[in-house]
Amino acid sequence: MTPEEIGAHLASLLGRPAAASAAEAEAAQVTATVSGGGDRYARATVDVPADSWPAALAAARDDADLACDFFDWLSAVDELDDGFAIVAHLWSTRHRHGLLLRTRVPRERPELLSVVDVFPGADWHERETHEMFGVHFVGHPALTPLLLPPEFEGHPLRKEFVLAARVAKPWPGAKEPGEPAGGGGGARRAPMRPPGVPLPTEWGPQAARSAPDADPDGGTRSARDAGPDGGRPDGGTP
Repeated sequence: MTPEEIGAHLASLLGRPAAASAAEAEAAQVTATVSGGGDRYARATVDVPADSWPAALAAARDDADLACDFFDWLSAVDELDDGFAIVAHLWSTRHRHGLLLRTRVPRERPELLSVVDVFPGADWHERETHEMFGVHFVGHPALTPLLLPPEFEGHPLRKEFVLAARVAKPWPGAKEPGEPAGGGGGARRAPMRPPGVPLPTEWGPQAARSAPDADPDGGTRSARDAGPDGGRPDGGTP
């Protein structure tokens, strides 16, 4: 089967014919396209509504013509105001073809039915996606931390997540993000600082090193810089 035939066949199994136009796509809620270019890299790509997610994966697995018996991976894409796209890749060990399945969940309530009952191998993929994007997989046996420590706050692959390390230490690349190739030979611009993130001297280790200890008389000279007689450690005067 060609990628086009694979996508159209899965759409028909779901009882919603593959859409040929934008208007039909809105009505059918299932679209079958091809991604990955041509030749052997082409993949049938089928977009399904969230309520058909487990059924779509089960149909791709159980149908004899598709026979996508190998669960390859599952992840998400942050589409900002459009919510989160959930993407899964399946493979047929019998027919040697792949299939990309996609659905979308709203940002204000990112929930999707778990497919662990369909493919047990989806277990840790859903756990990772839950950690990194904050998508809740309803029915998953245990969405426990997989990669991050339990005390970690936030979801680091969301686009609004601030990478504080980018501010705390210099950018290691040859040029700042957004600079043209070769740097143009001009002066380097100031490093970018994400909104809401304080300067390195206002928080973290640098702030602790730069904050002087107050003297008992209200001064600001660091106590560790003073000798026993109030002078400098080398016996001189401050």
